Amino acid sequence: MAERTIGRSSALLAGGTIVSRILGFVKTIVLIQAIGVFAVGDAFAAANQLPNTIYVIVAGGALSAVLVPQIVQSALHLDGGRAYINKLVTIALVVLAGAALVATLLAPLLVSITVNDFAPEQASLATAFAYWCLPQIFFYGVYTILGEVLNARNSFGPFTLAPIVNNLIALIGLIVFLAVYGSDAAGARPFAWWTPDSIAVLAGTATLGIAVQGLILFAFWRRVGLSYRPDFRWKGVGLAQTGRIAGWSFGMILVTTGAGLVETNVVSTASGSDASVAVLQYAWLIFMLPHSIVAVSIATAYFTRMSENASAKRLDLVRADIAASIRQITVVMVLAAVVLLTAAYPFGRVFAEDYAGALAIGNVLIAFLIGLPAFSILFVLQRAFFALGDTRTPFFTTVFQSVFFALGCLVVLLIAPKDVVGASVALMLSIAGIMQALLLGILLHRKLGGGLSRTVSSFAKDALAALPASIAGFVVFFLLGGNFDDGFSMSGRFPAIVSMVLIGLVMLGVYALALRVVRSNELSDALGPIVRRLRRS
Repeated sequence: MAERTIGRSSALLAGGTIVSRILGFVKTIVLIQAIGVFAVGDAFAAANQLPNTIYVIVAGGALSAVLVPQIVQSALHLDGGRAYINKLVTIALVVLAGAALVATLLAPLLVSITVNDFAPEQASLATAFAYWCLPQIFFYGVYTILGEVLNARNSFGPFTLAPIVNNLIALIGLIVFLAVYGSDAAGARPFAWWTPDSIAVLAGTATLGIAVQGLILFAFWRRVGLSYRPDFRWKGVGLAQTGRIAGWSFGMILVTTGAGLVETNVVSTASGSDASVAVLQYAWLIFMLPHSIVAVSIATAYFTRMSENASAKRLDLVRADIAASIRQITVVMVLAAVVLLTAAYPFGRVFAEDYAGALAIGNVLIAFLIGLPAFSILFVLQRAFFALGDTRTPFFTTVFQSVFFALGCLVVLLIAPKDVVGASVALMLSIAGIMQALLLGILLHRKLGGGLSRTVSSFAKDALAALPASIAGFVVFFLLGGNFDDGFSMSGRFPAIVSMVLIGLVMLGVYALALRVVRSNELSDALGPIVRRLRRS
């Protein structure tokens, strides 16, 4: 019964994420039509990324680390955790509102810190965008808090469906922008062209989407027996313990953000005609597609159960949940990595208007994808420590990863030509993530014990099955002319999509057959609930 519940929850999360990601891709394509990929695109990308960065510094990681385990434990209170949840939400909203206000007032300083190498006019435009985007900090927090409370009560649907509303609103805003101001896919408009009205339409509707995404979750609280009432009496319900647990996570986020600032400053040196801030964001969006659909869906569903088992000291069940989630996630991430590696340039062509832009996105994407399986495994391992109430260990492994990555970025800045800066930084991130996942896995094994043989064997079978799938995929890629600027795959957005679908289908078929030959059923275990739910839908 428990496995069926995990499967249904994972399928629900994946189904909503698929729709949201499709809309996100459409939104990104329309955004590129509106402002292009390079100079103006970099200015907007830097500004729109700022609220994510500041939000994560203030509360993002801390909330993810402590909310589900602590809310699960608060259910043991006489009131079912209602007082604790109201107090926790109130203090979080107060902190987030203050952070959003201060960050918005400091927009020029934050832009200069983030992308110090921008030209003055480009920095001024990024600052104008930032004034509209930075209030998103508060609404990102609302979305995370309300959504994690619902997740802790085993209500997963609203959390994954709300981003669909966000993407729809942002997409409508972009369509309005195109209707009023026209298209500039080549990015030919000078910075002086931008007016307060055009800036407000582009950045303001992006913030409106985030706001609705967060606030709409209040409507679902009553379904899980909750109703929010602000409560400023913050003593007596265990918030001190929550604060101690969150402290290490907060430190982890500060370290990560420091490395992120190094990254954006390094890649901004290539802004203008080479892969820079915007290209890395678009490549990251593609990279995150399989992770968010499969890894996050499976891990989020398992996380609640891991927290319940850890709270009850059933460590053998925690260990079993970790192993099962990693096996199911890895079998899909290995396939996703090799498929996206093979189709990286056609995928880039979907976003870019020309061959050069497609190559820029594709090269960065390939560098990211080297670390995809490790990135998803790391996601599970960190949440395993969070479920056990240990945020200290992830902090120190993140320090290791961030220092390694930041030093790698500085090496790139010193020796790499501008045209490969973006891909080099992405590669450094992949290497650092692989090393962090290995380190955290070793530490978790020491903490929980248990055999690794089945998990290692499963990963070996995945890698073995990926080999013939990769060969088949590259054959299709070359037959479709993916290695030529005038080949079918690179001749336009629609041919690129057709090529990606063909490559993906061929590789999926060969991969599934190869897994059957090596007697692995992990792929059917991972995708079965999702496929069944999509068929019912």
